[in-house]
Amino acid sequence: MPANPFNNHTEYGIGIGLRVPHYRHILEKKPVVDWFEIISENFMVDGGRPLEILDKILEQYRVVQHGVSMYFGSADKPDREHLKRLRTLVKRTGTPWLSDHLCWGSVDGRYTHDLLPMPYTFAVAKHTAAKIREVRDYVEVPVCVENVSSYTEFHQSEMTEWEFLSEVVEMADCGILLDVNNIYVSSKNHSFDPYDYLNNVPHDRVGQLHIAGHTKFKKYILDTHDHPVLDPVWQLYAHAIKLCGHTATLLEWDDRIPSFDEVHHEALKATRFLGDATQPAAKSTGSIGKAEAVAA
Repeated sequence: MPANPFNNHTEYGIGIGLRVPHYRHILEKKPVVDWFEIISENFMVDGGRPLEILDKILEQYRVVQHGVSMYFGSADKPDREHLKRLRTLVKRTGTPWLSDHLCWGSVDGRYTHDLLPMPYTFAVAKHTAAKIREVRDYVEVPVCVENVSSYTEFHQSEMTEWEFLSEVVEMADCGILLDVNNIYVSSKNHSFDPYDYLNNVPHDRVGQLHIAGHTKFKKYILDTHDHPVLDPVWQLYAHAIKLCGHTATLLEWDDRIPSFDEVHHEALKATRFLGDATQPAAKSTGSIGKAEAVAA
């Protein structure tokens, strides 16, 4: 199942987010990396250093685009100028697929620059799916939507988050960027079983996985991406790999960014689970034991 229509039938391995502090190291040392994920909005410009760096990266590496401002759940129609710039970048990078978040974050053209959760209703799912289809048809590459970490819930919700995600992607006929860390963060903040989430999404639609670090506070967990992946998230990742197969995986490290070598080493821990990708996954909670955890 690693190659499917939602990642354009590719078989990418372990990727790293392309971040400014690592530009010089990457261009000078040319480390062996399966692929880099770029934030689309950072390169949707007409020229300058961002595109100069990107073109140098593209000479040596495969790149996949990840967006942070499409806001599929917002009431506004997709911004046509944004879509034009996005499609131009898609053609420049040759990204096999692109992704953005299942969230809202804009009202009447004003942007919060945050990934806000939505009420899980059938009406919202239908509206969101229509916007995803419009974007996919315009950019002409598969689109995967990412589950976000959340810190609040809506009384209007008619289903669980994983049921909502499943409903949206089926109606949109799109893929899933399954963020395992976000599942864990939300499960602790909202008191649900993260394995129920993993077990009950359409695994054949998962085109990519995310892993990352988070920070624990007294009453909640925050998705910070500022240190190594914690053991419970590695356990969930191992289970996700058994369910979804050897799927392209991206390590996110976006704050207090250490050396490239440290980030690369953390990302490559994911390879320890790939040998289990062909083994059947148990459906029960807690099926991943302590012995399979990786120390972060």
